[in-house]
Amino acid sequence: MNAIMRQSRREFLETTGALVVGFTLAPSLTALAQDAKPAPLPGSLNANRLLDAWLRVNPNGTVTVFTGKIELGQGIATALAQIAADELDVDYPRIEMVTGDTSRTPNEGFTAGSLSMEHSGTAIRFACAEARDILLGLAADRLKTPASELRVSDGRVTGPNGATATYWELTTESTFKREATAKAKPKLPSEHKWVGRSVVRRDLAPKCTGGPAYVHDLRLPGMVFARVVRPPSPRAQLVALDEAPVRAMPGVVAIVRDGSFLAVAAEREEQAVKAMQELRKRARWKEAQDLPPAGAALFEHMRRHMTARDQVVSEKTSPAAATAVKRLEATYTRPYQCHASLGPSCAVAQMRDGQLTVWTHSQGVFPLRGDLARALDMDPKQITCIHREGAGCYGHNGADDVVLDAALVARAANGRPVKLQWMREDEFMWEPFGSAMLMKLSGALDGQGAIVDWVHEVWSHPHTTRPGGRDGVNLVAAWHLATPKQPPFPADVPQPAGGADRNAIPLYEFPSRRIVKHYLPEMPLRTSALRTLGGYANVFALESFMDELALAADADPVEFRLRHLRDPRARAVLEAAAQKAGWSPGRKGDGSRGRGVAFARYKNLACYCAVMADVVVNRRTGQVRVARAVSAVDAGQIVNPEGVINQIEGGIVQSTSWTLKEELRFDRTRVTTRSWADYPILTFNEVPAVEVVLLNQPNERFLGVGEGSQGPAAAAIANAFANATGRRIRDLPLTPDRVKSALT
Repeated sequence: MNAIMRQSRREFLETTGALVVGFTLAPSLTALAQDAKPAPLPGSLNANRLLDAWLRVNPNGTVTVFTGKIELGQGIATALAQIAADELDVDYPRIEMVTGDTSRTPNEGFTAGSLSMEHSGTAIRFACAEARDILLGLAADRLKTPASELRVSDGRVTGPNGATATYWELTTESTFKREATAKAKPKLPSEHKWVGRSVVRRDLAPKCTGGPAYVHDLRLPGMVFARVVRPPSPRAQLVALDEAPVRAMPGVVAIVRDGSFLAVAAEREEQAVKAMQELRKRARWKEAQDLPPAGAALFEHMRRHMTARDQVVSEKTSPAAATAVKRLEATYTRPYQCHASLGPSCAVAQMRDGQLTVWTHSQGVFPLRGDLARALDMDPKQITCIHREGAGCYGHNGADDVVLDAALVARAANGRPVKLQWMREDEFMWEPFGSAMLMKLSGALDGQGAIVDWVHEVWSHPHTTRPGGRDGVNLVAAWHLATPKQPPFPADVPQPAGGADRNAIPLYEFPSRRIVKHYLPEMPLRTSALRTLGGYANVFALESFMDELALAADADPVEFRLRHLRDPRARAVLEAAAQKAGWSPGRKGDGSRGRGVAFARYKNLACYCAVMADVVVNRRTGQVRVARAVSAVDAGQIVNPEGVINQIEGGIVQSTSWTLKEELRFDRTRVTTRSWADYPILTFNEVPAVEVVLLNQPNERFLGVGEGSQGPAAAAIANAFANATGRRIRDLPLTPDRVKSALT
């Protein structure tokens, strides 16, 4: 994969010659204004304040835009390039993007939480607007014409007398080596040429043609291939190993054993797999029966037997509220679920001359670098992390862990690059899981059928144990070393975004409400960020319970929601989805077919999303099929409409799979989910027809959309099932066994 063997920024400058534009990777505030507290800047510009950290004008007539966010199939590189093209007044094809590289891009933390447009898009918008202003000023001096009389088209500045100068002629080494001010006003929506257009995503061509698209496709000269032999259960320890016969196997280059970390490298990939299988047979482990009970007993265990940190995250009361005449209670559950990435995690690492370079599909190359440095006892300056796409992530899967595996083998490979890819069972057994969750809701209606009281309690393990904690190392191999590194204490994401309690606070207007989080920091099974964190399960519970209260109030579910909703943008998406789906108030299911609705604003901060789902229930087999899903979305200003539609479509498909099928299996000792046969996901012929309505708000700020539809889709499906059958399932997923039990 030659593209991977790209030029460094220094090499680029050396080979392009004429223009030398320096770059300050880590802005030093001592070199900037002496003000101890510089003025806040928009988006990620605030933490990466030098303009040359964000863009470079090249002598060959292109512009390079740098972002610490990464492309993981969400189309962010395309959308950010559209923004840069418009603000700079250059054609979109001139923009080249560099994403997630600790040696070249600004540090923007993780690409997560549907924040890329809000953080990086905003930063690039203001940085490029300011760069255009600077270039216009330079052109005005050169052309001896007031800047107000100049026109710019595709990087060429033209004066009233026809004299011209190009950006590539005007730029020098020091042009953007300055702190951003964010005083240049970005363009009005009416002036956009590229923003608002469905530009074809830059990342699609190799994926659609079988070209090298992923880190799995990377090939470097002299590369060897490696596999890791993980313990058979979470806290098992390696007590004996007969490795001599494996060392004699064809192609074996190295066996790495450090405590309970065990891996092998070979000249060819199939040789590494065979050696790994042989090592596994020859390893003896000490295991413990320390996992929680499975099934329904799990949730009772979480509620009764685990130490919780309790917190009231939202509470209000109104003495003027009407008297309650009817009260309902219901408990909802979500099991541990997997990321189930189609391609197992993979990384390439090379240790040479005391420098470690890794190619990774991590969602946060800078935090990863910090944990690698702690795990390997290296200076972060000795480590370079370069992002390359992986085959699906959906949060914190094994992408970070596999990097340390590869780096540990690279130390024994005498400078040769090492590609280490997990096996399917590694992925299922060792990725951090989406936390099991228990939600207990209660609510009361007054005599007019309005909700006057609402209580939402949630029990959950952590949703964020990514690398980057202040203390410890969040990489699994680090815990297995002879001298282990301990993980940091898992902190929960606080409100207003929330982690375990994400989306637990309703947007509906109730006179009285109380939201309580029971945070369970102990992780008998390791948990971390699965797309939406706690938002998926909390919206499933909240919006299912809204339907239960609507039924108790003898009200139509859409009308009932609108009755309690004041936010005009929230009302608009609900009404748009209902109109597009052809919602009929009071429509009843026929025993097998039904329609459901749900709404949420992701994190209560990002996009507004309503979903209508039509389901078909096979009462004999218990199979539930989502025939159609209609969604309406308000994501603020939309940069790439097709990209937003792709995100909502993907979220609904993923949520349909979670909601109907996905559940991790385990016994008291081991995770027993090992293969796709153990963990079925939605198949292609089960994918629903999805229609998306976009409510563009060109004068509003960007609102993250990537995780906006998963919660509403789950609740809409559950509500459609209840509408179809008159029975409700409150435990995810809606498997055939649960369906048949509910219908009995």
